Amino acid sequence: MKKYFEKLYKEGKDNFYDLVKEKLSKKEKMFIVTANPETFTYGENDKEFNKLLVDKETTLIPDGIGIVKAANILKYNIKERITGIDLANELMDICNINKYKVALIGAKEEVINALRKVIKDKYPGIDLVATENGYVEDKDSFFDKIKNKDIDVCLVALGIPNQEKLIYKHLKKFKKGVFVGVGGSFDVMSGTKKRAPKIFQKLNLEWLYRIVCEPKRIGRFWNNNVKFIFKVKKISKKR
Repeated sequence: MKKYFEKLYKEGKDNFYDLVKEKLSKKEKMFIVTANPETFTYGENDKEFNKLLVDKETTLIPDGIGIVKAANILKYNIKERITGIDLANELMDICNINKYKVALIGAKEEVINALRKVIKDKYPGIDLVATENGYVEDKDSFFDKIKNKDIDVCLVALGIPNQEKLIYKHLKKFKKGVFVGVGGSFDVMSGTKKRAPKIFQKLNLEWLYRIVCEPKRIGRFWNNNVKFIFKVKKISKKR
C-alpha cells in the first residue's frame, strides 16, 4: 500500500490545477485517479486495478480525507484534498475558457440530460462532442466513438473501480486528453443532487453529510474508511 502513498500528488490543488492546464495546453495525455481509502483497498485486492494505479501514466490525487489522514500517519506530507467534484468543476471552467472538446459518460439518462443543459447554459464555450449515460451495455463503443474526435477532457462517472478500469482499457487509443473517473459528480454538477453544505466541506465532513442523507452508506464507510485507518496504523508501527 505504501507504493500508492508514494505516488500521491502532494503539492495541493492550486499547483495541481496548474499542472492540468499545462497538460491541456501542450496537448499531452493525463489519466487521473481520485483516490480515497476504497481506491487503495481495491488496489490491494485486484491485480488489474493495482496495475493501473502503479502505472507511470497514472496520476493519483488525494480525494478522501481518509487518504490525507492515513498519509499523515505514514509521514507523507499531503497538503490538502483535491476532490473529484472540485476537479470536475475546475475542468469545466478551463474547457469553457479555452473552447476545449469534452466527452462525458456515466450516471442515469435523466442526469446526463440535465448536465447537458447545465453545460450549454453555464459553459457555452465548451464543445460537448459526446455524451452517454452509464447504463448502456456496450461502454467500450463510447471510447471507439470518441477516439478520433480530438477530445481534450473525458469524464467518466461509473463509480470505482469500473470507471478507472474502463479508462485504462482504452487509454492507449488517445494521444492527448485528460481522463478522470469522477464517481457521483455528475449528480451534483447537474443539480440532481446537492453537495454537502460549505461548513461540511470546510471541516472535511462531507462523508458524514452523505451518511446522514443516505444511512445505507454506513456499512461501506466502516469497511472502506475505519478499517482502512486501523490497517494504516498497523503499517506505521512496522516502519
